[in-house]
Amino acid sequence: MALERIRQMLALCSTEEPLFPPTDLYNEGWMLRLILDWFSIHQTPKHSLTISKTEKWYSEALLPSAFLPRYRGDQYAESWTHADGVIGNYKIGENGAGDLSLTSDAEHLVVLEAKMFSKLSPGVTHARYYNQAARTVACMAEVLRRADRKPALLKQLSFFVIAPRQQINDGVFKRQMTHESILETVRRRIDEYDESKDDWLEGWFLPAMAHITIGVMSWEELLSYVAGLDLESGEKLNEFYERCLKFNNKSTKN
Repeated sequence: MALERIRQMLALCSTEEPLFPPTDLYNEGWMLRLILDWFSIHQTPKHSLTISKTEKWYSEALLPSAFLPRYRGDQYAESWTHADGVIGNYKIGENGAGDLSLTSDAEHLVVLEAKMFSKLSPGVTHARYYNQAARTVACMAEVLRRADRKPALLKQLSFFVIAPRQQINDGVFKRQMTHESILETVRRRIDEYDESKDDWLEGWFLPAMAHITIGVMSWEELLSYVAGLDLESGEKLNEFYERCLKFNNKSTKN
């Protein structure tokens, strides 16, 4: 009964009389979940988001940081990072609700950041330069360290931002989504930290950077890919995406 009523309320989001903001449903988070759900159901030709039978996906996983608080009020620290989506060989909640840890034989880890009209977040409280791309990749290196799983052992290690094509063409993510920018930013973070991270840098972060694929892909290219293999699903996903664009467009926000 409750689930059916929730479905009915969600269905009103695209009408003239919604019961709550349409963006609660039509947003990048749900768009990504629908895309990942499709990839998990369909065995596709090799794609960056392909999910094999030995892999799985999860939304809003928590990734550990190498700079977690060591004491109350630690001004150099930061909290765990939320990942909009992850694909690979991992466990969720082994040490806490929502936390991600790799399996001992993991060969696949893809972390995804989903956007509509927002930019990558600028940083953490005490390091405003420490942007979302650098922070996520650093957390991925820490995930590998905690599992004692060397980056070179993974067949796929990737971080992608997914956004509207226009945002990508406008260069919104161009500067931050480069190996050079991420490396420079993380080195600065380490230099300002009051505890040596040299072993972590040399043993985990730099090897991860040498192995990782970093890139940006558009929702439009993903929808085109889906439609090329499954026209009906492609059309339904595109309809949802159009509503995401409509309700999240800057011009419609207060």
